[in-house]
Amino acid sequence: MSSDNASTTSSTQLLLADHFHLGFRRTSNPSNLNVIKLDDAATLPTRASKYDAGYDLYALNDGQIEPRGRGLVRTGISIRMPEFAAGQLKIYGSIRSRSGLSVKHGIEVGAGVIDFSYDKELCVVLYNHSDVLFQYSGGDRIAQLVLEAHVLPPVVQVEQFMVLVNNDRTGGFGSTGR
Repeated sequence: MSSDNASTTSSTQLLLADHFHLGFRRTSNPSNLNVIKLDDAATLPTRASKYDAGYDLYALNDGQIEPRGRGLVRTGISIRMPEFAAGQLKIYGSIRSRSGLSVKHGIEVGAGVIDFSYDKELCVVLYNHSDVLFQYSGGDRIAQLVLEAHVLPPVVQVEQFMVLVNNDRTGGFGSTGR
């Protein structure tokens, strides 16, 4: 190995070592779900099983939601969606209700789209559809984050649509007769 290669290797090792601090990466990788803890008490998103579609999101602080009310629950994290070089295919986050909270407590998520460019604290809007006060603690699972792919083609104004084969439907809601 030449001395030039040795110094390059050494520089590369130092650069890579600088990317790690206290057990986590200091810089993001565009193919990961990158998370910044904005508060030491925050919990990173997790999946209970490798087969789960959603990442559990956790409340940062204790709080409550009044009966028939709504509340904004802080998570103490900021996220960056994965980025893939697949043309028009993009990733966004969708915050979804947890089935157990929905069934047992009447708690549902509202306003749950996270655009790729959003990099502020992730907060969750929770609605309490029950007649009972809902109390949660910091560290409780409150919602789930599902990453979804979507396509963003250009918008084009046209005078009429192409005729589709067997398109004899009229109306809209329930127009298929089912």
